[in-house]
Amino acid sequence: MKTKSTVYIVQAAVIAALYAALTILQNTLLPGTASMAVQFRVAEVLTILAIFTPAAIPGLTVGCVIANISSLSVLGPYDMIFGSLASLLAAVLMHLLRNKRLFKLPVAAALMPALANGIIVGFEIEFFFVEGGFHFGDFLFQGGCVALGELGVLFVLGLPLARLIEKQGFDKKLLAIK
Repeated sequence: MKTKSTVYIVQAAVIAALYAALTILQNTLLPGTASMAVQFRVAEVLTILAIFTPAAIPGLTVGCVIANISSLSVLGPYDMIFGSLASLLAAVLMHLLRNKRLFKLPVAAALMPALANGIIVGFEIEFFFVEGGFHFGDFLFQGGCVALGELGVLFVLGLPLARLIEKQGFDKKLLAIK
């Protein structure tokens, strides 16, 4: 018998495992593409799941923690904290905006990872990694680079995935917590 809490925990665990595995695999095969300032972290496509299930919120956060611990990120523990905080904030905002649609697509929700990661990770890079003190213009550049990678993933891969999930009914069959 499936209970609501069991389904929630399983969904969160599967999302966390997928996120961590995809990020670690990407960093292994293409070093730096998932952990540097200009990145295209393919696992970020999974953030779209926050639109369909609240279990994605802890799943994405834990997956990001594991990926950032395991990655060869030059920011190390800072990325584990700030990057994971950005993922948590983005997932919460995405879930809250899940019903705001533009052309039947969750565009507003898809912007949230770019916003959260651009600000938080951009600050993290500028404050902890770049020598010579904090410069607002450099922060905007760093944050912009991170945000562009997020926008690329979410708009090129995430929105089509959301459309596919809805069109195939997976949002009701697999992701709904009953």
